Amino acid sequence: MAATFTPASVAPVSSAAARLRATYHNMALWTLQGWIAMFFLAAGYAKLTESMANLITLMTWPAMVSEQFVRGLGIAEIVLAVGVLTPLVSWKIGRPLVVVSAAGLIVLEAVMLGVHALGGDIGLSIVNVLLLAITIPVLLGRRA
Repeated sequence: MAATFTPASVAPVSSAAARLRATYHNMALWTLQGWIAMFFLAAGYAKLTESMANLITLMTWPAMVSEQFVRGLGIAEIVLAVGVLTPLVSWKIGRPLVVVSAAGLIVLEAVMLGVHALGGDIGLSIVNVLLLAITIPVLLGRRA
């Protein structure tokens, strides 16, 4: 008869503790999803409603692209932001959409990080790094 050895420092996790950990994990992900959605809804709305002169004053890159591109980017940001919140409506339908939306936002943020860094917009580059830091955990946490 073989005896199993369990070190005293490694206690088995109770199901209640696992549920509590999962609840905190879910709350943290929803908080991040809310922040992402608020940011991109506001950014997309600004790109759709502000004049190009104001956008060029705030950021240098709109001067290098067409107005239609800037407006299209605003629509894409709003659609992806809404996609991050789709699990609120239906988890079965929303879960794949939140993963796709988070992946799309990560691609968008990475490209814009490069654009801002090459354009010398250090403040906007830092914002994109922070956005990546909150969007990547959402993608990783919701894909499983």
